[in-house]
Amino acid sequence: MAAALGRHRFMVPVNRPACAGSLRGMTLGSDRSAPKKKPERPASKARVQTKKQDMGSALRSIYQRTVDESIPSEMLDLLGKLG
Repeated sequence: MAAALGRHRFMVPVNRPACAGSLRGMTLGSDRSAPKKKPERPASKARVQTKKQDMGSALRSIYQRTVDESIPSEMLDLLGKLG
């Protein structure tokens, strides 16, 4: 498939994936001048542990509030009619 860009025409592969095997390892001209990105470091264990503790604390708090919640009188009336 040919596409027009200004006066220039270029070919676009139709049935080939973007990372075809023959293109692996090739660097395009515009990529050469781009600064190299540093690989992302995994989150420290201390931060992960803190997040886990915070989540656990929040879940325990929600559970406790649910347990402490009073039963609505309408529900108690319905339960009384069953007995």
